Amino acid sequence: MGRQWLHAKREVAGLKKGQAVGKLVKEIMVAAKMGGGDPSGNARLAAVVEKARRQSVTRDTIERAIKKGAGIGGEKLELEHVVFEGYAPRKVPVVVEVLTDNKNRTAPEIRVLFKRGQLGAPGSNKFLFDHVGLVEAHHADPAADVEAAAIEAGAQEVEPLTSGQNDDIPDGTAGARFTTAATDLHAVSQWLAQNEWTVVTSEVGYIAKTFPALSDEDRTQVGEFLQLLEDHDDVHRVWAAIR
Repeated sequence: MGRQWLHAKREVAGLKKGQAVGKLVKEIMVAAKMGGGDPSGNARLAAVVEKARRQSVTRDTIERAIKKGAGIGGEKLELEHVVFEGYAPRKVPVVVEVLTDNKNRTAPEIRVLFKRGQLGAPGSNKFLFDHVGLVEAHHADPAADVEAAAIEAGAQEVEPLTSGQNDDIPDGTAGARFTTAATDLHAVSQWLAQNEWTVVTSEVGYIAKTFPALSDEDRTQVGEFLQLLEDHDDVHRVWAAIR
């Protein structure tokens, strides 16, 4: 099935440490706002907190982000979630999710990036994607039945996932990517977490329905454009119709 354009490296690969920390902190705040500030009852929050720890984000920074997202204390989350639609070179559909405290600043900057992408351009295209929940997890037993887990959890689809596809999946485990209805993301994530699965990713995203045929040269050009978008501080996720 379709994947995020740089799924295996999407967390922080190639980004400066300060930028990576900023993106993780935003993700922690959003997860806490959507599912509460207790990681034991919020699999999405638990997954991103673990990522932040692996990137040496301090405990105080993590705790402040959780409190701000959950509305605990004097600070409140004031990030706006904005979705931009457009096309990468070779007319590859792209959906860009942004978390920003100033939409009036960020929107023109994203439009400029599309212009800098040579053949990139804005344009309506969300109808070319399925809006779904995505959960990536692993089980210590390499013989674990991923199909049975998907049925029990309430996922719509499941496919095996290896450490080569996601660095967070340890060798010698049963890794899987579960696709859910967007509204079922929390329930599926929680069932997995409560049944000996370690959730490493839990998010709502956009999966392309079809994929343009691309040469190696095309892929390089598209990849460079997508990296340009990914490097923007306010960009949360980049989804594209590229395998």
